[in-house]
Amino acid sequence: MPWLKQVFNFYLDASIHVAFAVVSFYFISVEMLKVSTNWSLAGFLFFGTIVCYNFIKFGVEAKKYLMVSNPYHKLIQGFSFVCFGLGGYFFFGLSNTLVFAILVLLGVSVFYAIPLLPHAKNLRNLAGLKTYLVALVWTGCTVLLPVLDNDLGFTWPVTIALIQRFILVLVLLLPFEIRDMRLDGPELRTLPQRIGVSKTKKIGYVLLLLFMVLPFFNGEVRFSIIAVQVVVCGILVFILMITSEEQSRYFSSFWVEGLPLLYMLLFFLVQSSL
Repeated sequence: MPWLKQVFNFYLDASIHVAFAVVSFYFISVEMLKVSTNWSLAGFLFFGTIVCYNFIKFGVEAKKYLMVSNPYHKLIQGFSFVCFGLGGYFFFGLSNTLVFAILVLLGVSVFYAIPLLPHAKNLRNLAGLKTYLVALVWTGCTVLLPVLDNDLGFTWPVTIALIQRFILVLVLLLPFEIRDMRLDGPELRTLPQRIGVSKTKKIGYVLLLLFMVLPFFNGEVRFSIIAVQVVVCGILVFILMITSEEQSRYFSSFWVEGLPLLYMLLFFLVQSSL
């Protein structure tokens, strides 16, 4: 059914899938940190992710984003404007602390795509920073914001959660980096460009090992969480093993990006069975 494929492609191209991934990480953090869910924050993260990612993908130049000629891109543009309105609705229901933190993260995201000064490079094009900036923003949105929302402070469990999320997002980004290594400009100096695909995968394996070890430094070891993380890490190891420069369209954009959703489903399945 061609229409079904078109709907699915729009789901991916309009960044709906990545928005579900971000919100999945948020819900995981809420359960891991044992805090209450802020539905205004969850709604903002979902719609804000769509707007932010679509702006980066299709509108790094304001004129280009406002004056779209491609009908398909016009559809995504219109959808993004609707999401902008919905995101704004949820944004105004947030506390001042969250608003300030979001503005800082938003600033990093905007400057990731737009140069700080005319004829200057944006943050994305600064050598070696691309992947770390994305991981930093994802970690801030999905761990730091719920921490600030519940006044937890930077305790040891919170620190471990922040480091774990940063590591996991970094590894999730590696298949994208490998896929794009020939398309990315040499000035980006991404990890695969600098050290090659094989060594990049090995670094991914080491990072996953660190991800698995970190919970044991926590005062309270929750084996239900560790069991889920073992499964997720096993899947990620397999993904890294089969990742190559030649990928199908849906390998990274659907399967890899969908891992946070699977992580959340497994997490809640195990929690509900206890």
